[in-house]
Amino acid sequence: MSNLLPAARAQARPRGFERLGLAVFALLLFACVPGAQAHEFKAGDLEVGHPWSRATPPGAKVAGGYFTVTNKGGSPDRLLSVSSDISDKAELHEMSVKDGVMTMRPVSGGLVIPAGGKVALKPGGYHLMFIGLKRQPKQGEKFPATLTFEKAGSIKVEFAVEGIGEMGSMDDHAE
Repeated sequence: MSNLLPAARAQARPRGFERLGLAVFALLLFACVPGAQAHEFKAGDLEVGHPWSRATPPGAKVAGGYFTVTNKGGSPDRLLSVSSDISDKAELHEMSVKDGVMTMRPVSGGLVIPAGGKVALKPGGYHLMFIGLKRQPKQGEKFPATLTFEKAGSIKVEFAVEGIGEMGSMDDHAE
């Protein structure tokens, strides 16, 4: 009779019940990991993936902004400007290293997003500078910004604020 009891129990419970419980557990675990939830914003043929920034120490006057832009269209577009209530102004910048010297400079004329291509704004490369901070971005919060593109127009996004010194927790950051 003890051999029948486990079999009876297995028949009484639907086979997918264990899988469903495991899926719910994994979903809850994923939802609790900071920075693990990517967020995307779309306009026309463009997708802006996981905008993020770093928390800043008290008194900091600038903060960086990072994200990816994927162009699923057949013609290029161009990121022209950025604005946010968190700072007096926002600029697109490029960092580069030449002969061992790192330089950072504003990008004039906007940033081209090639047709069918992807551009990553990340630490050490293209990135945004939020200049004249009106308040310090704090880890775990989000702040709004507007990205303006030549063809797709304006896209309202939210920057997720990660810890000071973070290099980004999503795969999109590394591209």
